[in-house]
Amino acid sequence: MATDTVYSAQKDKRPGPRDMIDRLTGSLRFTGDHIAGFSYTPCIREYGITESIGSGIARLSGLPGVQHQELIQFDSGAAALAFNLEHDRISAVILDKNIGVTAGEFARRTGQTAGIGVGQEVISRVMDPLGRPLDNKGPIPATGHRPVEKIAPSIMDRSPVTVPVQTGIQVIDALIPVGRGQRELILGDRQSGKTAVALDTIINQKQKNMVCIYCAIGQRNSAIARIITDLNKYDALEYTAVIAATEEDSPGLRFLAPYAATAVGEYFMERGDDALVVYDDLTKHARAYREISLLLRRPPAREAYPGDIFYIHSRLLERSTHLNDKHGGGSLTALPVVETQAQNVSAYIPTNLISITDGQIYVNPSLFQQGVLPAVDVGKSVSRVGGKTQLPAYRSVAADLRLQYSQFEELEAFSRFGTRLDEDTKKALERGKRVREIFKQDQFDPMPVIEQIAVLLATSEGLFDAIPLEKVTGAKAAVRRTAAERFQNLGDKICTGETLTGEETGQIVDELRQDLEQHRNGSQ
Repeated sequence: MATDTVYSAQKDKRPGPRDMIDRLTGSLRFTGDHIAGFSYTPCIREYGITESIGSGIARLSGLPGVQHQELIQFDSGAAALAFNLEHDRISAVILDKNIGVTAGEFARRTGQTAGIGVGQEVISRVMDPLGRPLDNKGPIPATGHRPVEKIAPSIMDRSPVTVPVQTGIQVIDALIPVGRGQRELILGDRQSGKTAVALDTIINQKQKNMVCIYCAIGQRNSAIARIITDLNKYDALEYTAVIAATEEDSPGLRFLAPYAATAVGEYFMERGDDALVVYDDLTKHARAYREISLLLRRPPAREAYPGDIFYIHSRLLERSTHLNDKHGGGSLTALPVVETQAQNVSAYIPTNLISITDGQIYVNPSLFQQGVLPAVDVGKSVSRVGGKTQLPAYRSVAADLRLQYSQFEELEAFSRFGTRLDEDTKKALERGKRVREIFKQDQFDPMPVIEQIAVLLATSEGLFDAIPLEKVTGAKAAVRRTAAERFQNLGDKICTGETLTGEETGQIVDELRQDLEQHRNGSQ
């Protein structure tokens, strides 16, 4: 029989001998068979007593050996995370909101930090940050168990980011490329299409040997259900794990959610696979940590956030990388989402994350209101890895397109003053309007590589210039059909990293010119 040693900072709350006997025996009834086969290993367990409880924070006396962020188990079954370690007591963040903890309740150390089950079995499942299923499909028989916190790989364990993550969104793949192992921030005001960009990226990974993890932080249950429905509708749930901490969950679970998602992604990265994790969104994660810190009476800093708010995100995102061949060659790509207010990208949390990540995709609400979807602002978006991850065919057909498009946006703003424009400026404006129309794309309609290249070639060669602006969308659809039907072999060649020869490029342009000529004549 195990012997339990109970520690308490307050002598009058130390349980007596009768209490300890009741705890150890409970309602057991021993028989002769029990006594004959009885064996035990003596051990010591640390118990503490809950002094006070309120707003999801428990303050306990005792537990002198507890460590930072160690899991604590209450008699009621609730779990908590040790956060503040003081000389006479500890403060713990309760993770189970639906289990009541009362003052005077016993709590014990578990000797473990928070962890989550990992393995192939988590794919297509929905779980909370502790690995408990939320999809009513029964327990998750995970292969292994990992702590949610881990030190990021060292510099010497990493390799350069060179392989692209094809998002299927033309404006991103052509102008703001993302690589496997990169951390690319998606930011913008609420309801401007940030989650749509992330979901389209996940949906486009079908049959691309990429495991995806979608992490929902502080969202409504209805919003998470809708996202899961969309993933299931487009067969993306077959290679995606969903980790959700809703707005109704405790701040502790919301705080753990992105670390748990990263732990799942690291399992696949360390076994040599490529993984993609979406954090939606880190603004709510920062608010959850601010709530915890204020309840723990930690000193607030700018915007009432604690002083280590930068550290909690940097230690999270630094775990995403591309490992070298010695460590398996796997990669973990991070797409963190952050919400801005009134287009203020210089706010505290957005600037922190911009400085941590390798680039940002800015979703502009003004473009969204104009019907330019996805509302990606090319001028304010950047990829610091850049063309190193892009397929060579993109660089040959879209090398100058970003600069031309940015110049067009400046010219368009200038032309609104009613100034008389010369012919070259008018042509540049007309070309820019067609480029913007070309970059419009419906949600859940990812474009394969060869279709993107064909559309970009037609744009750079001016094949859309003679087509009325309102008919450009139809002409783009015709180009996509032609590319899918006739140039699939060239698409396979492009995806292997080969460049198009001048003859192949000329062949594509000639056929597209003929098809667009027929399309224009047929529409007249």
